[in-house]
Amino acid sequence: MSAPYFTVLIDTYNYGQYIEEAVDSVLAQNFPAEQFEILVVDDGSTDDTPQRLKKYGDRIRYMQKPNGGQASAFNYGFERAKGRVVALLDADDMWLADKLGRMYETFEQHADAGMVYHRAWLWKNEQEKSVDTYFVPVSGRIPESRATLLTYPMAGTSCLAFRREALEKILPVPEVLRSQADAYLTALIIFVAPVVAVPEFLTKYRLHGANLFQAQGAGASRERIEHRMAMREALLRETRNWLEKSGHNVGSPDLQAYLTQWTKAQELDGFALQTPSRWRYGRHLWDYADVYGEVMSGRHRLYSRVRALAALFLGYKHLHWLDDARAGLKQKFGHTTENSTPEKQENPTA
Repeated sequence: MSAPYFTVLIDTYNYGQYIEEAVDSVLAQNFPAEQFEILVVDDGSTDDTPQRLKKYGDRIRYMQKPNGGQASAFNYGFERAKGRVVALLDADDMWLADKLGRMYETFEQHADAGMVYHRAWLWKNEQEKSVDTYFVPVSGRIPESRATLLTYPMAGTSCLAFRREALEKILPVPEVLRSQADAYLTALIIFVAPVVAVPEFLTKYRLHGANLFQAQGAGASRERIEHRMAMREALLRETRNWLEKSGHNVGSPDLQAYLTQWTKAQELDGFALQTPSRWRYGRHLWDYADVYGEVMSGRHRLYSRVRALAALFLGYKHLHWLDDARAGLKQKFGHTTENSTPEKQENPTA
């Protein structure tokens, strides 16, 4: 029997309450069933996941392993994947029916593409659904331009599909990454092959209390922020290591700017743990504008400077007064409030 075109890799840990919906969304794809396999890697679940998956029989390949985290589960699955393309799905998310068909069309149209990514609905249920405001459609050879490096988004796990021959050039994923393994893949795949963005909603990213990276800043618990910072620190270190070993000059202005997205995110999370001085917060905002200025509109560059200066007077906890006032004025005069602040938006999964 010939190898399938896709391996659908579902990583799961104690998500028994969601796993059936994830598997069912793959089985419901408008794509020939013989052209994809479903590989479920159970990273040591202690709930009822095994019992829930028994009903699928040989329609899935279910594999259990000791708990090791997301990178460990990915590596385990990648080693056993048979498909030419590996499409990732978190166990608490779902795909829309056209997902694999659109991925197939895109990979076939772009023979050199190493990764294809797309948009996602953020949802709690069918009545509560919003868009992924962090999505930016950036395609091609990303490192050739500083502007594309700065705008390239870190799409979430369930929005990613990789051509296996490109993926193998950045494996294995360092297993220190108990989370953020998807960010490691998206951060480095651009240095081995072009990528293609599909501006269609093909995944539903489920919002719930257990999302490790859903809540940002002060909205998250101290434990969650500390975990996020530890994983981001490891991500930055391992990304740098791979780039250096692969002959890239991490001291170049473009790569320094690219890597700064994680250091600035670290600063923001650190502020949520310990309120910064007005000077430190103002400097953070001013530096942010220096890094991302070339991909901001003139209006956003100006407003970013205004925010930095306002932070010297209002401080970290009260700068939102300025943003609230601006949003109110825009609403009053009929302007959209979308993207009302110039700061680059973070993926809720990253």
